[in-house]
Amino acid sequence: MLNKETILAFFRGKTSRPMLFKDIARLMGLSKPETRALKRLLRDMLRQGEIVMNRKGLYGPAEEMNLATGYFAAHRDGYGFVISEKPGERDFFIPPKGTLGAMKGDRVMVRIENWKKREARVMRILERAHAKVLGTFDITKAGAYVKPKDRSIPFDLYVAPQDRGMAKNGEMVIAEIISFPTDKRPPAAKIIRIVKKPEDPAGEVELIIDEFSLPRRFPKAVSDEAKLSAGRTSAPHRIEKRKDLRDLLTVTIDGERAKDFDDAVSIARSDHGYKLWVHIADVGYYVPWDSAIDLEARKRGTSVYLPDRVIPMLPKELSEDLCSLKPKVDRNAFTVEMDFDRSGRRLGARFYSSLINSDERMTYTSVRKVLIDKDDAEREKYSRLLNNFELMEELCTILRSKRFERGSLDFDLPEPEVLLDLQGSPEAIIKAERNFAHMIIEEFMIAANEAVAGHIESLGMPCIYRIHEEPDPMKLEDVVGVVKQFSRTAGKKFTVRDFPDILRSIKDTPQEEIINYIILRSLKQARYSVTNVGHFGLASTSYTHFTSPIRRYPDLVVHRILREILLKKIISDQRKKEFETMLPDIAFSSSRTERAADAAEFQVIRAMRAWFMKDKLGDIFAGRIVGVSSYGIRIRLNDFYVEGFLHISSMVDDFYQYHERTMRLYGRRTNRSFKIGQELTVRVDKVDLEEREVIFGPSE
Repeated sequence: MLNKETILAFFRGKTSRPMLFKDIARLMGLSKPETRALKRLLRDMLRQGEIVMNRKGLYGPAEEMNLATGYFAAHRDGYGFVISEKPGERDFFIPPKGTLGAMKGDRVMVRIENWKKREARVMRILERAHAKVLGTFDITKAGAYVKPKDRSIPFDLYVAPQDRGMAKNGEMVIAEIISFPTDKRPPAAKIIRIVKKPEDPAGEVELIIDEFSLPRRFPKAVSDEAKLSAGRTSAPHRIEKRKDLRDLLTVTIDGERAKDFDDAVSIARSDHGYKLWVHIADVGYYVPWDSAIDLEARKRGTSVYLPDRVIPMLPKELSEDLCSLKPKVDRNAFTVEMDFDRSGRRLGARFYSSLINSDERMTYTSVRKVLIDKDDAEREKYSRLLNNFELMEELCTILRSKRFERGSLDFDLPEPEVLLDLQGSPEAIIKAERNFAHMIIEEFMIAANEAVAGHIESLGMPCIYRIHEEPDPMKLEDVVGVVKQFSRTAGKKFTVRDFPDILRSIKDTPQEEIINYIILRSLKQARYSVTNVGHFGLASTSYTHFTSPIRRYPDLVVHRILREILLKKIISDQRKKEFETMLPDIAFSSSRTERAADAAEFQVIRAMRAWFMKDKLGDIFAGRIVGVSSYGIRIRLNDFYVEGFLHISSMVDDFYQYHERTMRLYGRRTNRSFKIGQELTVRVDKVDLEEREVIFGPSE
């Protein structure tokens, strides 16, 4: 059977040198139809960077030619890193002269020039991540340019006179890149829109939407298709093909402001222990492959959650209505039914299409009142569900304990929550509440995701996995010096397997949250891949994303794969080959859109912090050091969940030196030191709205 694997096996087994197309076809003994199929496969493998064709037209596997593919992570100083697509590979350093004009998020092919130093050079840009750039229009004697707002883009874009439009010097604009930079020419762009500089927080959010090229509306074809889908309901004959679970006590548990309900849960005690049902919105029923909605969802990759809005992956007709598991209405679902014994060991799992009717739309706050606060009024209100909630609490505690026993990392990290007034301005920035109700849903979703991943993998079907690779040993060394200062296991030599013990050793200490962040930053980012290498953070051997198809595209894809398995029983080799061809690109683009969404959400939080603090110049606040560098100290305030920077140049009482190993600043004369976790009082000296930064000064 001719596929990518047989082609790569041919190169590994039959030859150690690049070859012409005709020689590959001859040596593989292919027929004319197979030769045509070979040409298509080679073209696809070239596009994905799995093989390379040199200037002489010779084909060869990328790995044999010291080549690798991955996405480019840019630094504002001009250099960058390439995160390899091959799981388990360490990042490659790209010096400024070796970037070939790559921009952050670009999919690139690199040639490894020094394996020991992990240094490489970009040879080809396989796929561009950006077509538009937000920046300031700057007219100079040498010409007109757009200076990108994103500091990780290390070059200005030339704008020819005919491409300036009506833009004036100093205005903020959106420019469309018409030629990307190369070794021989600088990049060029055309101004397509003049952007108004923000005058309030709402305007700042609009600017960030432009900065990250987030979509504001759906194309007409998508909207039209969504309206048609909204009229498609479950007819009686459809119910027969689904397991009717409408009599099962079922609840959703989400935040107060949630509108898109992806998941619902049901539970019962059984002879062996527990029976858990995890019901997931059956988005695939309404969104077929390659429909207008599907292609737009694939492009978006994920929903983006901002303080004042949600930029959904799916139109609201689906995300907030038809697919959403709203209470008291019949809804199509995809159910994972799991049996657990009393120790939390999963005994079995079943997967099927279902019809459910959620009894209650619960909130995390309400469930907390029921289970933790033992609030009499709340318990009386939900007396019919009280036994179910207590069973959920019981099973969650067992599953959580079992997960940590196997080595899962216990990161309980708070996140900022921006509270807006009626005008859309931040009136408070607080630490978002996270309680046991959050953990219940988290544990049940992890269990469902593991069950689905394990089932698909056991059948040998291609799939998109959620992987989390072990940390780079070099990065591990960077955090050891800091952790040893606070950990009760200070005399021990740490390895990656010691992370759970380290986290337990600092539990309930003042430094717990900060050390958690330091360790988290030393880890690689979780991502999507067709190669399963497990999930280090969860200590899971097989993990996927299945439980949020309304807001994540990979979940929708996994739904479709599982549906085909259940409907067809036996999947043809041809269909498997189709999945093998399409899934790598989907995994890569989904990882990229996820990172872009995270970056946009982070910038909005930074902007809201700056707007919130702009009227507090000169005010004194107590805070805690959350980061130390050679440039200064990052501090988080106690009264508000706001971070700011105290630059070393403002610390005039001494000359301070940075000790990288211990991540401390030491005063040469006074011997005064600043370290992570230390309490400090600071004054708000400046708020830079453009850079979205709060600048502190010493309070003395």
